[in-house]
Amino acid sequence: MKLRFFILLIIAGVFTSCEDYLDINKDPNNPTVVPISGLMSVTSMRTATNTANMGGMTSYFVQYLAGPNAGGNTDTHQEINPNGTWVAIYNVMSNLSDMELMAVEQGAPNYVGVAKIMKAINLALLVDSWNDVPYTDAFFVQTMKPTYDNGQALYAEVFKLLSDGITELGKTETTLNMGTDDFMFQGNLSRWIKTAYALRARYLNHLSKTASYDPDAILAAIGNGLAGNADNAKVVYFDVAGARNPWGVVSMNQAGLVLDGWISKQIIEAMDGTSFGVVDPRMGFMFSKNNNPLHPKYGMFVGTTNGAGRDVDVSDLRLDASTLVENITTTTNPTFYAHRLSPVMVMTYAEQKFIEAEARLAKNQNPEAYAAYLAGITAHMDMLGVATADRDAYISDPIVSVGDANITIDLIMKEKYVALFLSPETWNDARRYDFQYTDMTVPDQLNTALGGQFSRRLQYPSSEFTTNAANVPTVNLLNRIWWDQN
Repeated sequence: MKLRFFILLIIAGVFTSCEDYLDINKDPNNPTVVPISGLMSVTSMRTATNTANMGGMTSYFVQYLAGPNAGGNTDTHQEINPNGTWVAIYNVMSNLSDMELMAVEQGAPNYVGVAKIMKAINLALLVDSWNDVPYTDAFFVQTMKPTYDNGQALYAEVFKLLSDGITELGKTETTLNMGTDDFMFQGNLSRWIKTAYALRARYLNHLSKTASYDPDAILAAIGNGLAGNADNAKVVYFDVAGARNPWGVVSMNQAGLVLDGWISKQIIEAMDGTSFGVVDPRMGFMFSKNNNPLHPKYGMFVGTTNGAGRDVDVSDLRLDASTLVENITTTTNPTFYAHRLSPVMVMTYAEQKFIEAEARLAKNQNPEAYAAYLAGITAHMDMLGVATADRDAYISDPIVSVGDANITIDLIMKEKYVALFLSPETWNDARRYDFQYTDMTVPDQLNTALGGQFSRRLQYPSSEFTTNAANVPTVNLLNRIWWDQN
């Protein structure tokens, strides 16, 4: 416990309040004095945090979350300023560059390999949201205004980082041993290798709308990927020095009347029988029931329409506060995702099974696709802790168990939508799937510049327009990233 407290002090020191990632870059020829173990702890925790923070924005776009007030900017797909998330990702990538260089110099290929895999995760977060971003000359202190690399070329870099990371992790001789400084896998290198293959399958699957889509390559990667929930890539938060899951912070803020992050009507109706005619037992593990006796929907799962805000006119703030069960959770009624010590999921076995189902279906391997689809549901329910009887009753319902001949991409995407709750990966799915989820419509008070369409990307952050304006691409929210062109 003392070690983890020390690590948190390192994290606090490494991550400053500076808003511009250029200000914290280090010369790669003169790396930081923070030891490799400290950088490993910082980057493994913050890679999970970056995943959660990206999900914090994109969960509104895919209607997991909704704002309690009508016309919220994120809710209605306005241009938002994602400066904090952009800066945080570049902070981590800068530290990973330092960590990789130090590990090479000290003869520690295990740390080199893990650094490359985490850099791939963070780089993919950037490309999937912004397409062209600074990379090649972004981590040199002498480059004050880095140019933007092509998004498609950067995806090749993502795959190279994963491949090179696997190669480095296959080397057996090292001067440094990884352990509790690794918040993801506590130094278990075989699980890092499995994760790298699972991530390769994820990013290959993003290419489903391109001529490069290769189901065989996806399945080959999955063959070396996660073997079950025990291999899930996650960071588990611990009760030291105020460490909290980012979604747990949201729930605590809600208890303090900072109102945001309510559950969308879309995800509720996808699970309560409204859209599909079957009640999903996972609801109680994912969000809370309304516990306000004065509310007309007391004791029920309540969703908020995106862009429309709360559906009850409440003038008494105290009464308004008691309707907080319309959002993720409260601190007195924690869920799997939003307890302050809950894990942040970076890559899960359930996601991998749904990727497999999609690839199998693309190859017309319906029995195998159907088996993977059912396995994905099972894996997610087991991860949440759903009772076996409730799990089996749901899966055996004829609406879910449709048989080999009737498995469709719509069923796969519907169940993956539930299983990836709060993950930024769902926004990638939604764009590949062209937002064709059952009953999903654009939010009320949608940004008029979108012409009735969902947004397809993020606008660049304000810090880039302030410090690097000459290099920032001119884009709007309907400009698609490279793999979302059809």
